[in-house]
Amino acid sequence: MSPLDLPPELRSRLRRLSIVPRRAAVLASAGMHDSRNKGGGLEFAQYRAYERGDDLRAIDWKLYARSDRFFVRDAERESPVAIWIVIDASASMAQADLARPDWSRFDAARRLTASLIEIALYQGDRFGVVVERAEGPMVLTPHADGRHRDRLLLALAPLKAAGAADWSRDVGIFGEQIGARDLIVILTDGFDDGCIGTAERLAASGRDICLVQILTGDERDFPFDRGYRFHDPETGAELIGDGRSLRADFVARFAAARAALAARLDARGIRHVEHFIDESADIPIRTLFRPTGRQ
Repeated sequence: MSPLDLPPELRSRLRRLSIVPRRAAVLASAGMHDSRNKGGGLEFAQYRAYERGDDLRAIDWKLYARSDRFFVRDAERESPVAIWIVIDASASMAQADLARPDWSRFDAARRLTASLIEIALYQGDRFGVVVERAEGPMVLTPHADGRHRDRLLLALAPLKAAGAADWSRDVGIFGEQIGARDLIVILTDGFDDGCIGTAERLAASGRDICLVQILTGDERDFPFDRGYRFHDPETGAELIGDGRSLRADFVARFAAARAALAARLDARGIRHVEHFIDESADIPIRTLFRPTGRQ
């Protein structure tokens, strides 16, 4: 299955989540943020088929009596918010686990992107994507409909992670394209100081920044039990060593690096979460943003 094709069980779980900008999160008593949110507005938008997790009160029972099928009435209100998903497409994002070489960080990032888009579409928010590549950023400006979702997924499908992205070169483009009230979700392995510096500069400008650090299961578990050649795809550096003898030192240093990054992001007020590529895409989204209350 393509990383951009969401399994039905994941779609069902995503229906229970929302993407909440920081400004709206502090106004919890007001409910969802001021979005063109289907289900919470005042103006009728459309009917759609009932899905597990929808509020039973939203079912149109008169339409059910005529059709013998469950339909939900969606309403909408205008949104000032655009959700930008920034994907790191540098070579290190192509790393996969030994146990699943066909599923990389970049695949996990695209699955997360498709999931975030699905939630934004349900909320009625505009959504756009920036892919940070060695040759320069691909910028797909925000809109708020299913056709735009399809266009974005088609654009993302053939992409590969390769080369070394130049974040310092492109930070000005982010600043020009992304509005002051927009929400930015950065998907990266967190190993490029230029990427973290870009997140800090955007946060310092007052923008609402979230960062998902995408890590492999091998980095968490370090299952290497014999001699290996470890290769950095961006710098070309190599290390030859015995996995068992390297494990304890790697685990300790890796934990320290993750803690240092977390402290650095906390100091700038950047919401952040780790996502291991062998975990479901809804887990980091659930951690970053509070649920809407749909059961």
